[in-house]
Amino acid sequence: MGFIHGYLLEYGVEEVWADYLAVGIMIVLIGLLCIIANFITRKVVIRIITHIVNSNKYKWDDILLERKVFHKLSHVVPAIIIYYFASAFPPYALLIEKVAVLYIIIVAMNVLNSLLSAVNDIYQEYEISKVRPIKGYIQVSKIILFIIGLIVIIANLIGESPLIILSGIGALSAVLMLIFRDSILGLVAGVQLSSNDMVRVGDWIEMPKYGANGDVIDISLNTVKVQNFDRTITMIPSYALISDSFINWRGMQASGGRQLKRSLLIDTTSISFCSNEMIEKCKKIHYLKGYIVEREKEIAEFNLKNNIDRSNIVNGRSLTNIGVFRAYVASYLQNHPGIHKESTLMVRQLEPTEKGLPLEIYAFANTVQWAVYETTQADIFDHLFAVAPEFGLRIYQNPSGNDVKSAFNQFLSGNNNDIST
Repeated sequence: MGFIHGYLLEYGVEEVWADYLAVGIMIVLIGLLCIIANFITRKVVIRIITHIVNSNKYKWDDILLERKVFHKLSHVVPAIIIYYFASAFPPYALLIEKVAVLYIIIVAMNVLNSLLSAVNDIYQEYEISKVRPIKGYIQVSKIILFIIGLIVIIANLIGESPLIILSGIGALSAVLMLIFRDSILGLVAGVQLSSNDMVRVGDWIEMPKYGANGDVIDISLNTVKVQNFDRTITMIPSYALISDSFINWRGMQASGGRQLKRSLLIDTTSISFCSNEMIEKCKKIHYLKGYIVEREKEIAEFNLKNNIDRSNIVNGRSLTNIGVFRAYVASYLQNHPGIHKESTLMVRQLEPTEKGLPLEIYAFANTVQWAVYETTQADIFDHLFAVAPEFGLRIYQNPSGNDVKSAFNQFLSGNNNDIST
């Protein structure tokens, strides 16, 4: 700037005006230099980098370009120029240098922030990201980055070493623990969730305490995002998955079959021994023919061997309608196309209750798709409800308004008949 000042004096410009003009000209020149440098960086260098990135087969550099890492880095060039020309303004040199360094630090933090986001995006391109997500670690790295950046900025403004500020933070550790409590708990939970493979992106989890029942779509430092089946989103604190219980249906999905466990409530007053007519009728049922023949032979041999007096049906062994029906249900399920044949399948009686005898079906559908599973389950029980009366069995249900109305009508009809006679 001294050269410009002297040059102006040679042309007869007064001393005072020469000082002002020299400063103005220097500012304009530095501004033009910054604009030219920024133009060259953005329009030439960035375009060359973009062309190189788009012309190769790698995807990671495309993500760096999408995150604008190179574009943000270009902002450093004007700040560096201003920093090196600060000495041209002796009274304000220190202030200009501090402002330039402050801007460089902010740009560097922004670049590193975008770089960390790009690392996460690149990692998510691999299948392992669903098993071992690193988003929580990336977020912790960003927090550390911004804390260090803030310390360096403060140190730059007050002209002290960052180490002095770091030593003073020890006294604020309790406050920092309170402020970053959720983040610290989330980090610990994220490490445990990842190392123990407790939950992955794409898992179906159920956590009634938080109203969550759906697929995990994101795992971050503080929260696990679940998209429920009604398309709502539930945010669960990461540490809640460690401290509270939840159901992960991944095992069911991996097995290829979903449990089917439901009971038919049989009215116990409808349970009886099979008559000869019912046995002959059951022999005509496709799923029971072989069973009836085999059981009749087995029962006849037992009764004959033990000299059982069959004049009373209570003596010896006999077929019952509930036993035959249970055999039919088991055979029906074994031949049903929607049932997983390699998994456990049984039809069992549970302890009788005031609502009847529960006949429980325990099997596995050969699908994990919810809609298909529900359809399969409904089809099975539609058939069983309809076929139970064929075995002389009644399905229990509490009396409805129609039952009361029918009983009342029968009562009135009986009274009318008594009066007429």
